[in-house]
Amino acid sequence: MTITKQTVIGDILDDYAEKTAPLFLELGMHCLGCPASRGETVEEACAVHGANADEFVSKLNAAIAK
Repeated sequence: MTITKQTVIGDILDDYAEKTAPLFLELGMHCLGCPASRGETVEEACAVHGANADEFVSKLNAAIAK
């Protein structure tokens, strides 16, 4: 899987929760289990939390590559 800004957070967590959940928590997304957050795209979450989506996507892809 390659994560993009349009990737749905729930899909990322389904496959890579252990590697990516800490990054979402650092972003300030503390409600990873709620239906709304799991249905958001990475870009939508970054917009809500004031983060740079391109930088966050790079971090996520680096985490799952390990």
